[in-house]
Amino acid sequence: QVQLVESGGGLVQAGGSLQLSCGPSGSIVELGTMGWYRQAPGVQRELVASISRLGNTHYADAVKGRFTIRRDNAKSTVSLQMNSLKPDDTAVYYCNARSFSGIFDYWGQGTQVTVSS
Repeated sequence: QVQLVESGGGLVQAGGSLQLSCGPSGSIVELGTMGWYRQAPGVQRELVASISRLGNTHYADAVKGRFTIRRDNAKSTVSLQMNSLKPDDTAVYYCNARSFSGIFDYWGQGTQVTVSS
């Protein structure tokens, strides 16, 4: 099965920026809609942003105007540029992708983002 790998997490001060990247391990495969979820302690996992193969985007209200999601269909990669980070953005961020057929979901193992105040 396809394994997604995330990178770019880390520790940053409030107001700073980070960029997360994600792509399949091994050979490049065609993927459907891709997105980023996050999960903070004590709360449910939430969708942060998603982007279709056609470039249609969706953002959670909490990150609109601060985060930008992009993808490269040829490389089957997706990135999340996070600006003006807030302590509430602290969470484990997970990359997600639908299979090209739309039948399966693929997940990364998560990358920690910590925003200090």
